[in-house]
Amino acid sequence: MVNKDDRIRPVHEADGEPLFETRRRTGRVIAYRFFSASVFVCICLIWFYRIGEIGDNRTVLDRLIWFVMFIVEIWFGLYWVVTQSSRWNPVWRFPFSDRLSRRYGSDLPRLDVFVCTADPVIEPPLLVVNTVLSVTALDYPPEKLAVYLSDDGGSELTFYALTEAAEFAKTWVPFCKKFNVEPTSPAAYLSSKANCLDSAAEEVAKLYREMAARIETAARLGRIPEEARVKYGDGFSQWDADATRRNHGTILQVLVDGREGNTIAIPTLVYLAREKRPQHHHNFKAGAMNALLRVSSKITCGKIILNLDCDMYANNSKSTRDALCILLDEKEGKEIAFVQFPQCFDNVTRNDLYGSMMRVGIDVEFLGLDGNGGPLYIGTGCFHRRDVICGRKYGEEEEEEESERIHEILEPEMIKALASCTYEENTQWGKEMGVKYGCPVEDVITGLTIQCRGWKSAYLNPEKQAFLGVAPTNLHQMLVQQRRWSEGDFQIMLSKYSPVWYGKGKISLGLILGYCCYCLWAPSSLPVLIYSVLTSLCLFKGIPLFPKVSSSWFIPFGYVTVAATAYSLAEFLWCGGTFRGWWNEQRMWLYRRTSSFLFGFMDTIKKLLGVSESAFVITAKVAEEEAAERYKEEVMEFGVESPMYLVLGTLGMLNLFCFAAAVARLVSGDGGDLKTMGMQFVITGVLVVINWPLYKGMLLRQDKGKMPMSVTVKSVVLALSACTCLAFL
Repeated sequence: MVNKDDRIRPVHEADGEPLFETRRRTGRVIAYRFFSASVFVCICLIWFYRIGEIGDNRTVLDRLIWFVMFIVEIWFGLYWVVTQSSRWNPVWRFPFSDRLSRRYGSDLPRLDVFVCTADPVIEPPLLVVNTVLSVTALDYPPEKLAVYLSDDGGSELTFYALTEAAEFAKTWVPFCKKFNVEPTSPAAYLSSKANCLDSAAEEVAKLYREMAARIETAARLGRIPEEARVKYGDGFSQWDADATRRNHGTILQVLVDGREGNTIAIPTLVYLAREKRPQHHHNFKAGAMNALLRVSSKITCGKIILNLDCDMYANNSKSTRDALCILLDEKEGKEIAFVQFPQCFDNVTRNDLYGSMMRVGIDVEFLGLDGNGGPLYIGTGCFHRRDVICGRKYGEEEEEEESERIHEILEPEMIKALASCTYEENTQWGKEMGVKYGCPVEDVITGLTIQCRGWKSAYLNPEKQAFLGVAPTNLHQMLVQQRRWSEGDFQIMLSKYSPVWYGKGKISLGLILGYCCYCLWAPSSLPVLIYSVLTSLCLFKGIPLFPKVSSSWFIPFGYVTVAATAYSLAEFLWCGGTFRGWWNEQRMWLYRRTSSFLFGFMDTIKKLLGVSESAFVITAKVAEEEAAERYKEEVMEFGVESPMYLVLGTLGMLNLFCFAAAVARLVSGDGGDLKTMGMQFVITGVLVVINWPLYKGMLLRQDKGKMPMSVTVKSVVLALSACTCLAFL
C-alpha cells in the first residue's frame, strides 16, 4: 500500500548522532486527509437532509423519530470528527540502540521493574513468576536492574513461587545471556522450542518443569513445603496466623541483592505486600504502584521505572534499550516523560475472536497521538522517569543524581513504614505525587496530568513485540474489562481532569481530541443503541428513515456507509489483520457499545449521584480446559448469566424478529418496501448476520458455553413484547 510518494522523511535532524529519529509518511497522510474531507462533506449533507425533511413527516410519531435520528446522526458525525485527530498527524519513532551502546556501554541508568499482581487464583503464581523471570533476563546490566513484585493479595503462595523463581533465575539468566534467548519467559521460550532443544536447553527445561511442578503442587494443596519455610524463614515469618488478603501488615523481603559490589550475576529481586486494613481504602493498583515507588527509592532507586501487569512477559529483551534511546537522547529526549509500548497478547486466535488486539489502535491511533504530543499511559509496558511520575514539572531542575545513588538497604521495619496504610495521610501521594487515585483508569489520568505539566510522551511499536500478555478468553471477561475502561474514561471526562478544560492551553488540541476519543466511549453507547433499535423497529412498522435509493439524497448516505466501511477494512488489513478478524472486531465494537459502554455510562452516572462506588475488577487469566478448546476453535463463549448478555440477547432477537417480519412482507408482494426502506433492510440485515454467533449460543448450541436458558427466554420475551407493542401503535 506504500507508493513512491509515500516515502518516509525525517522530521528533525539532530547534531551529531541522535539516539532516535522521528519520521512521517506524508503521502499516506495527505491522501487520507482528502478522503476524510470528502466523508465530512457527505456528513454535512446528511444533516441538511434531516433538517429539510423534518416538516414533511405525516404524524407526530414520525416527526419525533425523525428528530431523534437527526440528533443521533449529529453525534455520529461529531464523534467521527473527533476520531480524526489520531489519523491526521502520525509519527514513527526509530531508536538506534547501537549508538546507545557505543555512547554509554554498560554505564546506563538504574532500571526498576514493577510487576503487580493481586489474586493468586485469578492470576496464578506460575504465570506471575514467568513474567518476573522474563524481565530478570532483559538485555541490561544485571547490577543496574531490579525487579519488584507487588503482591496485593498478600499470598504466601505467591511469595513461595517467587522464592522458587529466585533460585531458578541463577540458571535462567546466564542461559539467556549466553544463548541470546528470546522470548525470555521460560514458559513461552520452552513451548516455542519444544521439539528442538539442545542439551543445554534440555537441562534448563528440566529444572523449569521441576520448579513449575513444585509451585503447582503447592497451589493445588494450598500448602507451602516445610523446607521452603525453613530456607526463607525470615520471609514466611512475616505472615501473622490470622492474616487475610484484606487484613495484613507490610511484608517485605529482598530475595536477591544484585547491586554493584555483589558477585551475583542476576538482578535484585524484591517481594512486597503492602499493609492492608479493612478500615483503610487501599486505592487498588494505583496504591500498589505508589507503595512500590517509595519502597524502591530506599533500596535501588532506579532513575527509570518500567511497570508491567503480572501477565505481560518480556518478548523482546532489546526493548529496554530502545526505550532508553528515547529517554536519553540529548536533544528531543529531554522533553519526554515516558515511553509507552502497545499492549499485545500471545493467546489471541488467528482471527482475534474478541477483538482484543485492537490492531488499528496500536498500529494507527497511537501513532497519531504521538504526533500530537504523545500517547496515553495505559498502565503496562511503560517506561517512566522516576522523578516525573513523582511530580517534577517540565523545566524544573532534576535532583543531581539522587536517583542513581546506591543505598545501603535500611532496616526492613524502616522501609516497611513506607508501605503502611497510614503513610499517605496528609501527603500529596495520589494527588500531586505518584499515580493518581479515585478513578478506575488511574493510568490514563496519571499520564494526562504528566503531559499537562509540560512533558511529552513517545510511542514505540517495534516489529518484534516488546511485551506479550493474556487476553480475555470469553465474551464476559472482555465485556467486564471494557466496562471498567469506559467507566473510568467517562469519569475523567466529567471530572476536574477532563482533557477539555484541564488540558486547555497545556496540551495540543489534537491530543485533547485524542483523549476525548476514549473518554466518550461510554456516552457513545446511547446513540448506537438508539440507532440500531429505531432502524429495526421502523423497518418492522414500515416507517422509512432514509431517502429512497433512487433519490439523489441517498448518495451521501451511501457514500459515508460504503467509504467508511471500505476504509475500515483496508486499514485493518494493512495492520496485519484478516477479513474475518475485521468482521469479528466489528461485532465486538457493536457488543461493547451496546453493553459494556452502556453499563459503564450508567455506573458513572450512579457514582455522580452517590448511588454506588467504582470497583476495580481483575480480569481472570485462566480458563477451564473445555472453554480453552472452544476458544482455540473460535467458538464464542457465553456460559454465565449477566445483565450485559440480557441486553445483547434482547437486541439480537429484536433485530431478527424485525428483519424476518420485513422479509415476510416483501415476499408477500409489497415491493415498495425495498425501494423506500432499502437502507433499513441493509442495516438490519447486517445486524442479523453479525449476531449469528449470538443466535447459535442462544438457540442451537448444547455445550457449556451456550447462552444460559434464562437469558435466552428473557431476551425473546422482551423482544417480542417490543414488537407487539409497536404493532398496536
